[in-house]
Amino acid sequence: MDIQYKRVLAGSLCCMTLLSACGGGGSDGTAPVAPPVITPPTTLPPVSSCTASNQLQTVTTGTDLSFMIESHYQVGQSAMILAKLTNRNTAGLRFSWQQTAGPALALASVNSPLLAFDLIEAGSYEFTLTTQVQSTNQQFASAAVQINVDASQSNQLNVRLDHQVVENNDISLRLGRKNNQAIGNISWCQASGPTVSLNLDDKEKPLFTAPNVNQDEVIHLIASGEFGGESLTDDVYLLATQESSISSSYFDTPVARTHSYTQSSYSQILTGCVYSNQLVNACNVMTRLPLIGQVSPNASRAAIMDRVVVSHDWMGKNFEAFLTQVDMNSDFAKLLQSVTAIVISYDIRPSFYWVVTGAIYLDPENLWLTPAQRDTINEAADYRSDFGKELNFLMPWRYVKNNQYASQSFAKTQRQPRTIADLTPSLASLLYHELAHANDFFPRSVHSNIQGPTLLDDFSRRNNAKALISDQLSANFPLLSQQMYALAKVSFKGDTATSLDKSYQSSDVASFFAPDKANDYYAYTSTREDAAMLFEEAMMSYRLGIRRDVAVTDKPANASADTIVVAFGQRGRIADPSIKSRVSYVLDNMMPELNSQTVLAALPPVQQMTVGQSWAANLSLSNPSPANAKAAKTSADAQQPLTERVNNMPLQLSGDHHGKAQ
Repeated sequence: MDIQYKRVLAGSLCCMTLLSACGGGGSDGTAPVAPPVITPPTTLPPVSSCTASNQLQTVTTGTDLSFMIESHYQVGQSAMILAKLTNRNTAGLRFSWQQTAGPALALASVNSPLLAFDLIEAGSYEFTLTTQVQSTNQQFASAAVQINVDASQSNQLNVRLDHQVVENNDISLRLGRKNNQAIGNISWCQASGPTVSLNLDDKEKPLFTAPNVNQDEVIHLIASGEFGGESLTDDVYLLATQESSISSSYFDTPVARTHSYTQSSYSQILTGCVYSNQLVNACNVMTRLPLIGQVSPNASRAAIMDRVVVSHDWMGKNFEAFLTQVDMNSDFAKLLQSVTAIVISYDIRPSFYWVVTGAIYLDPENLWLTPAQRDTINEAADYRSDFGKELNFLMPWRYVKNNQYASQSFAKTQRQPRTIADLTPSLASLLYHELAHANDFFPRSVHSNIQGPTLLDDFSRRNNAKALISDQLSANFPLLSQQMYALAKVSFKGDTATSLDKSYQSSDVASFFAPDKANDYYAYTSTREDAAMLFEEAMMSYRLGIRRDVAVTDKPANASADTIVVAFGQRGRIADPSIKSRVSYVLDNMMPELNSQTVLAALPPVQQMTVGQSWAANLSLSNPSPANAKAAKTSADAQQPLTERVNNMPLQLSGDHHGKAQ
């Protein structure tokens, strides 16, 4: 479908001819990777048209700003206010909304020309919008707007989220449930604006691509459904914005509008150097955008935040809170010295590191704290979702602590908040992984020797000399299973599965994986991922006491933690004696401050999973002897529900948390 097609293209950025390393291609990760073969998408029919009963009203202000407001606001409504400009589009301006009167609202889209919010109290509200010219930081216009909110008078649906999207970028919407119950007989139609085509495979979550527009255009959609015997509707408004023509061979599909989170000497160049459809030449690492560690060898949190680029301010705020509350050992502060920037945007999925810009790109799904923040994140599927679908095995993983999941699952259908502690396991593991790539390519030990003019030039010199940490890891401690390498190309790079690949059962794959020295299936994607997986797992165990499970299982038609059966599985595989030397090498080169032998000594011994039990039943491990394994299995199977169901954790498969080092 269209949305997946675009995601595949976006995921192929690493495959441009200007790039030398894409996390894979050969086992050494040095060969350029050809873009995956893409089947042209099936054209979706336009959504049906309908007539709106509510029309937007225009409020003038005596300035170059005017506002489009809804005809009626009431408690319980998901609503919006849209800013319009006289004789110009919104591109090139920075928007900043502030609520100045009324009961406090949870505002997560304050940097957009379209302000969205949920109304929970009646009353009079006022908002002030200030706009600045991005290139000069000069104020363009400022104005205020008022709305009145009535006490709820009628039942209604709530579609989240009204928002701005650049032309030809991907969009997702989500129809909220009522009292945690699904809406029946859901339908969608379009009342006005340039025609769109919706993918309604999941009617609660329509996916589509913003149309190409000649000027900023408002798209008005209406969702309808039934609940409690009553027919309900909701209006949703999207602002599709005209942007400059794409001139970048790096970012050749539309990217979201982003901005520097702080005002600093780098504010004017950050976005243009790391996330722009106009990036033609990689920025000079010596004079324009150096690595953080080249400027600040002992980077403070403030110096790090000056390199953060976001699509929404809450992303930078939550990232800073994480560093403040969690990075007590300064691991991330040290590792972040090897990047030029941290980009967090609603349209990034999956997270990745990219050598051309020297930046890490983070999926904000790992950072939201409130339902309002989560509403702003695009739910388009990871472009790799269908890779490996013809293979007959699975390789699940999870992080655990004290025989329980280290993370908690928060269903998108339920509007629950979470804390920094809730997101720490997921975000910490992601950062350890992506920053391992940055420190593999440019460890702090080489910062003083970087010559430029671009990071890609320096990478090429290091790569040609086989000087990367991952190169040396592979040379000294190579992975040996050619079968696993071949399967990884299918699962993670989209290669076509051969008849031999398809014939392998879980027991076959277990016999390939178990005796080799990788700690995860994803390690076979490239030498780069091999090193990053070792570093990630070691640091999670040492710093947070969180251990990683990995297994080979069968692949039933309805795969879930309760139905897949373990053919081989271990907890804390990096403590295996045959793998420890590999872990030690990576730690000594990426984090020399740590004594790798101390880290290894602190690793709990490997625990074996019970073959023949489900993945869920293997959550609680006590290494049962063969004599009592059958009794343990019977006891686990009798649990209703199993711990996995209690925690409501989705099944995670190898590689689904990370993009490739690019």
